[in-house]
Amino acid sequence: MSDSLTTYKLIILKMLDQATVPLTGSQISDLMLVHEYTDYFTLQQILAELEETGLVEHREHSTRPGSTLYQITDSGKSSLAYFAERIPEAALQDINAFLKEHEIEIRETFSNVTDCFPAGDEGWLARCLVREPDSTLIELTLSVPSEDEARAICSHWQAKSQEIYAYIMRELL
Repeated sequence: MSDSLTTYKLIILKMLDQATVPLTGSQISDLMLVHEYTDYFTLQQILAELEETGLVEHREHSTRPGSTLYQITDSGKSSLAYFAERIPEAALQDINAFLKEHEIEIRETFSNVTDCFPAGDEGWLARCLVREPDSTLIELTLSVPSEDEARAICSHWQAKSQEIYAYIMRELL
C-alpha cells in the first residue's frame, strides 16, 4: 500500500472519529474530493478496504434509500490512535473546518430516522423518530395494511417530522 493511500485512509478514519454521528458516503466524498486528496474511484477503493479490514462499517441510511452511512469501529479507533501522527496538519485543519461548516447538515442526516418492517400477517409497521444527540424527541410507530403505505409514510417523515411534532405538542400541552 502506498503512503498516500495510507494517509487517505487515516484522514477518513479521523473524520469518522471526530464526527458525532455516522457520515454518509457523499459527506466523506465532499471532504476528500473538494480538497483534491484523491479521485472518486480511489476513494471507493479506500472505503471498501477500510470495511474489509474491519476499520469502518457501513449500513444503508434508513431515510435515504441508496445512501450509505459509515462509522469507525473500535478496531479503527485503535489503528487511528497508533498512526494519527501520520495525518498532515493541513488535513486535520480541513477535517475540523468541514465538520464545523457542515455540523447542522450532518446532525440532520442522522436525526430523522425511519424504518418499515412486516407486522406478521397483519400488514406492515412504519417506525419514525426524531433524535437529538442525547435523547429521542418523538417516536411513532404506525400499523398499515401494505408495504407501499409503510414506505410512503417513511419517505414523507423527513419533510413532515417537525410539523407533526409541533402539532402533537400543541394538542397535548
